[in-house]
Amino acid sequence: MTVGDLAVPVEVALLERALAWTGGRLATVEPHHLALPTPCAGWTLEQLLAHMEDGLDAFSEAAAGFVVPLPPPRLPEHPVPLVTVLQAKACALLGSWSRPTLPAVRTGSAHLAAGTLVATAALEITVHGWDVAATVDARRPLPPEDLARALLPVAGAVVTPQDRPHRFGSPVPPAPTASYAARLVGFLGRRP
Repeated sequence: MTVGDLAVPVEVALLERALAWTGGRLATVEPHHLALPTPCAGWTLEQLLAHMEDGLDAFSEAAAGFVVPLPPPRLPEHPVPLVTVLQAKACALLGSWSRPTLPAVRTGSAHLAAGTLVATAALEITVHGWDVAATVDARRPLPPEDLARALLPVAGAVVTPQDRPHRFGSPVPPAPTASYAARLVGFLGRRP
């Protein structure tokens, strides 16, 4: 099954699960964690959170039918804690994709079906949730198996060789008995 074959309600449910799981990871962030290095090479947790905020903004703009720019990461400028901002924007994102008709979206020169973009948002949110977890928790909790299993075909469809090594690292080969979650994280260039 390709991402484009999924019905939008399926993707919105997938997005909701991704946001819920990642929200739990964000709840563990403390101010002293912000300077820690993340699995994203060269990024601190503060920079990763700023990137996550940009992503939430872009996915929300897409739901409104706007052309989605692909901005570089920036440091936050908010007087409130960035995690609080992310939580509010995550709720708004889910609400914006939960309406009856959704637009096709243009990102740069590419046009994407709404379902593809929503599934991509779920993937992005989940992998960065894992990045947050790996930064603040030595146990590196993996996403739930059902979420990871649903996101593996999305990752295979949207992460191309051109995305490596700039957006994602080289895939980490899974162990023969690896879980879906370990396979997903490894496919996206992280060591589970």
